[in-house]
Amino acid sequence: MAKLTVEDLELKGKKVLMRVDFNVPLKEVDGQQEVANDNRIVAALPTIKYVLSHGGRAVLFSHLGRIKSEDDKPALSMKPVAQRLADLLGQPVTFVPAIEGPELEDAINKLEDGQVLIFENTRYADVVDGEVVKRESKNDPALGAYWASLGDIFVNDAFGTAHRSHASNAGIAANIAQTAAGFLMEKEIKFLGGAVENPERPFVAIIGGAKVSDKITIIQNLLEKADKVIVGGGMAYTFAAAKGEKIGNSLFEEDKVELAKQLIADAGDKLVLPVDAVAADKFANDADSYVAEGDIKDGYMGLDIGPKSIELFKSVLADAKTVVWNGPMGVFEMPNFAKGTLAIGEELVKVTEKGATTIVGGGDSTAAVQQLGVADKLSHISTGGGASLEYLEGKTLPGIAAISEK
Repeated sequence: MAKLTVEDLELKGKKVLMRVDFNVPLKEVDGQQEVANDNRIVAALPTIKYVLSHGGRAVLFSHLGRIKSEDDKPALSMKPVAQRLADLLGQPVTFVPAIEGPELEDAINKLEDGQVLIFENTRYADVVDGEVVKRESKNDPALGAYWASLGDIFVNDAFGTAHRSHASNAGIAANIAQTAAGFLMEKEIKFLGGAVENPERPFVAIIGGAKVSDKITIIQNLLEKADKVIVGGGMAYTFAAAKGEKIGNSLFEEDKVELAKQLIADAGDKLVLPVDAVAADKFANDADSYVAEGDIKDGYMGLDIGPKSIELFKSVLADAKTVVWNGPMGVFEMPNFAKGTLAIGEELVKVTEKGATTIVGGGDSTAAVQQLGVADKLSHISTGGGASLEYLEGKTLPGIAAISEK
């Protein structure tokens, strides 16, 4: 899809509304809130710097956490985020502790070219005078129109919220002449959209995680688009049960066994399942464990793919030209059951070096490649958990649909 990007815009002298994803963890230090991890702020810097260097007046806004009552607001203010952004940019950042009203409007009107302002957490609009109204989360038309009135053009760089139709993305876009993608959003559309819509083949998808029910629509969509779909993680035991194997105390969804049988029958050799497992007698790193080929003993549960599965999966990946990975192969948080997940990460580095496009999406998969220290050796690490999942399911994402076509 050919979407308008920030580079297509005339920015000088314009009030540029920018939806960013600054939903970062905070910590308390000496009674003050500070940013605990600034990765998401750093990721948005290229778009922010581009706007400022081209004479734009940047008006930034983001949600932070969930606001369910007035009591939630003080601990979820954007003020510490603004302070961290100022440090990273090396220039002042005006923080306005409001989401609407004269104070915000005056501050925006006083901005000069190359200056930046950030206003308060957009989800403050979800609770008004103690009442839960969800003006932001339910895309209140008046709020979207009001925020749009504060600027001249809208740049959406928050892929992490692209699957939500909120006032701060779809609402503003519906009320402003031009909406463009920032560099982060553009990259997500290029890589994830390209993988789903027009992948270079062979295209291999790797789907892991705990439950079939969480990712069934992804598996079904990718079985139609990919050349091979590898399944690992806890969900693999539902497929094992569907094949009639004994799975001991392994995680599985009894109500999804028939669906798994149908997928196995329909997919044929396109669906690649584990052939062995590392089984343990309890959910703990120091558990007694062994490699189970086929049936798992009573009292044991599968917590990782086994060595033969690792070799099988590597062989499937060896000549891939496009790989999408979402979800771990086992309980990678425990070192004794992380080998499968880490082996996949290492193999993706190899296929990337051979010229393949490799895309990692989802919190656990991202954590795994960061733990391995190979995130910068892969083609793309998606910044959106739920958004990347829905993109892989083939769904239209409101935040992307609202961006103007070129």
